[in-house]
Amino acid sequence: MYTSTLLVLSLLGAASLAFASDPDSVFDFCVADLNNSVLVNGFVCKDPKIANADDFFFTGLSKSDDPSGPLGLAAAPVGVSQIPGLNTLGLSLVRFDFALDGQNPPHTHPRASEILTVLEGSILVGFVTSFPDNRLISKVLQKGDVFVIPLGLVHFQMNVGKSSAAAIAALNSQNPGLIPVANTVFGSNPPISSDVLAKSFQVESKIIDLIKSKT
Repeated sequence: MYTSTLLVLSLLGAASLAFASDPDSVFDFCVADLNNSVLVNGFVCKDPKIANADDFFFTGLSKSDDPSGPLGLAAAPVGVSQIPGLNTLGLSLVRFDFALDGQNPPHTHPRASEILTVLEGSILVGFVTSFPDNRLISKVLQKGDVFVIPLGLVHFQMNVGKSSAAAIAALNSQNPGLIPVANTVFGSNPPISSDVLAKSFQVESKIIDLIKSKT
């Protein structure tokens, strides 16, 4: 009986892992037809007979972007819009360029785990485990270091070095989603009541209103 129960639990665990990322394709590839307006879970495939190398190729990540915004961050995504051949493969990339003290503020990806590789500089990276522990797991990474962020957990990156920094993140979804914590809570449309947020964060409403004005 114990062995049977253990087997069932193992199978259930394997099944949950199997669906942790995008569904597998039933074709060799499904190059996205970006001009087709039909809505599916992904993009409609174009005829594979007219697919070519350019459908699976992208250039440009070797060059840094200007991280001159208020966060000191520039992000260059590589998804289906850049590489149509990524459609249904469950993969995407993004290059981050950080100014001094630049950061990618706390956020989550609801549909993907992430693996971050530092190209240049020193980057503090961390994620917070789920309730009730809410434990911060963080590390300062140097050039060539790699860090994994589990699916759905709040995480961040920040340049803590004395020069600019850069990293590439790979995600196991062609559309991982992005939920910035501050923008989501304080910049929703329509807005969450300041009274609700003031009680949640145990501060005065005027502080909430000030934060809202910044998002």
